[in-house]
Amino acid sequence: MLRIWSFVTLTLAALSLAPSFARVLEAPPRLMVWPPELWREATVFNGQFELFALIGGPLDLAAILTTAVLALLLRGHKSRFWFALAGALLFALSLAVWFRWVWPANSVLATWQPGPVPENFVAIRNRWETGHMAVAALKLLGFMATALAVTLPARPLPEASRSR
Repeated sequence: MLRIWSFVTLTLAALSLAPSFARVLEAPPRLMVWPPELWREATVFNGQFELFALIGGPLDLAAILTTAVLALLLRGHKSRFWFALAGALLFALSLAVWFRWVWPANSVLATWQPGPVPENFVAIRNRWETGHMAVAALKLLGFMATALAVTLPARPLPEASRSR
């Protein structure tokens, strides 16, 4: 059971990390090369990122839940438990950062219309891009912690420690 759950957890954690990491890889040209009109067209219009929300959101929740359950399954294994718990908390924190940092930018982007680039373009673009970078960094740390929880040698707590 633990092996299968570990495999499922790592898979979902990797799938949650993947779109966030892809955004980090896209960021340099989007921030330093693209003119504002191209950024707005690619990001706001034409539905380029619809699947990120439709698939990414559920994957984020699944990564949090499966990693939290992994921590519960590993509660008798001291270091593995703490790494799994850290992974769950980091994935949860990444979602909290998304809601605090990216979601407000998305709300503004949803009001933009074709035509002249809005005056607040740079501030909104930077908040959106850097928010996604912060989310990706937290997810990467969460994935690393989860991978350690799964790959560290199993060393159960002594029987006396478990009864406390």
